[in-house]
Amino acid sequence: MRDLVTLPKAHLHLHFTGSMRVSTLRELAAEQGVRLPASLTDADPLRVPASQRGWFRFQRSYDAARAVVRSEAAMRRIVREAAEDDAAEGSRRLEIQVDPTSYAPFVGGLTPALEIVLDEARSASAATGVEVGVIVAASRTRHPLDARTLARLAAKHAGDAPGQVVGFGLSNDERRGETSEWAPAFRIARHAGLAGVPHGGELLGPEHVRDVVAHLKPARLGHGVRSAEDPDLLGRIVDAGIALEVCPSSNVSLGVYHDSSQVPLRTLVDAGARVALGADDPLLFLSRLVDQYRIAREDHGLDDAALAALARSSIEVSLASETSKRAMLADVDAWLAAPALVG
Repeated sequence: MRDLVTLPKAHLHLHFTGSMRVSTLRELAAEQGVRLPASLTDADPLRVPASQRGWFRFQRSYDAARAVVRSEAAMRRIVREAAEDDAAEGSRRLEIQVDPTSYAPFVGGLTPALEIVLDEARSASAATGVEVGVIVAASRTRHPLDARTLARLAAKHAGDAPGQVVGFGLSNDERRGETSEWAPAFRIARHAGLAGVPHGGELLGPEHVRDVVAHLKPARLGHGVRSAEDPDLLGRIVDAGIALEVCPSSNVSLGVYHDSSQVPLRTLVDAGARVALGADDPLLFLSRLVDQYRIAREDHGLDDAALAALARSSIEVSLASETSKRAMLADVDAWLAAPALVG
């Protein structure tokens, strides 16, 4: 078996606050004089049922973490450390997702909040060698008109270079709102050349996935694992070339599956789906990118060739430039061509 840390890969599903190190969370909380819930700083990953009550518990923890991010310095630190942590795991490309609305009051508004993230993404890319693109994400908990404002802001910074906005997302509880209400925001983003990367198909099943695909026309689906429950739908996703950002640890922590062996990774791959593994919110789930590849190896029996195929897929469906993709794919081939570890 080859070392998964050295496998070149792209990380396409990572949330800004959720990427934070526990040690950083503690330090920022101490600076702010904020008392954190024990569940955020203990050694146990969050586990909640896949219900409204479970989501409320998850969101309460997430909000408690986000509440300590109240300065430009804190925002820059999160981006920089996310890139450093990805570099340590062999990631060559990180597409970090952020809703600048939450941080705007502390740094002078929406535009400065996004520009801080973009500027630090450029700096972190140069310092770590990990290309950091940014996905601007609207929230289902806010009015769809807010999403249009974010889409217009994202459009002004669109591009495929490090430190530019590469996509537009929609996150938070899939059960909130009517998906069609966010279609105008996605049209704005799409006209600016931004890929649509909304969440869908984790908490809710195939019917919700159909709605997201029909109304938001995604290039990638955040999660999308529940599409495995409907072979016809999964076939349509494959035929449409819609990639799936699969986050096994998240699925287990949020109660979608009892354990990681139940995540339908093989079903998706065997159907021909383009899959990119992601960590989602390692602050809460205590599981990072390489851990997802270990799950694929240990719980789903994928050999090194299949793991390399997953890494290739993550690179191919990333929003990096074609030049960058070619270089990263060549490195995956080199990893697979190298001798396997003994023992």
